[in-house]
Amino acid sequence: MPQGKPVSVPEDGLTTRQRRTRPLLMVHTGPGKGKSTAAFGLAMRAWNQGWPIGVFQFVKSAKWRVGEERALRVLGESGEGGPVAWHKMGEGWSWIQRPGSEADHAADAREGWEQIKRDLAAEAFRLYVLDEFTYPMKWGWIDVGDVVAALAARPGGQHVVITGRDAHPDLVAAADLVTEMGKVKHPMDAGQKGQKGIEW
Repeated sequence: MPQGKPVSVPEDGLTTRQRRTRPLLMVHTGPGKGKSTAAFGLAMRAWNQGWPIGVFQFVKSAKWRVGEERALRVLGESGEGGPVAWHKMGEGWSWIQRPGSEADHAADAREGWEQIKRDLAAEAFRLYVLDEFTYPMKWGWIDVGDVVAALAARPGGQHVVITGRDAHPDLVAAADLVTEMGKVKHPMDAGQKGQKGIEW
């Protein structure tokens, strides 16, 4: 893509403007740090454009207070950009043990996905951030085929970004943009735990 220009233009009958404004399915995956951070940076751009934003976090507990949540909530309430709705599904089941069985957590994840499908059908948001959404698919709690079909059939101009490691090959194939975050070094490799302002 030299100077922001596509290498080739498909013969799809669309105008340049129609092709440019086509809604995207984006996936941020891989073992490196920064998948969610990049998605929230995208949400800030969307907020600046006045787009309604829906954030659905599938792995972070409702008790966790992450910096991006506070920043986007404040921005959403400022009345200057787009509104922001923030939803947390489950109790942080990927990294720390929380009350409830795996069946409970799976049910929470499925209900979260059903809410997203309802919002997609209603065209509730212009940008959806499905944070750590690859994990419920990897664990078999949510059917990958259902996700791919629902996202392919979403109406209007709704953009979706999904984050998390080990994105399913079918999701990767369906996406318009896939970024794999690689890890070269990480402080945890040297025994250092996460810290405020960096991880949350």
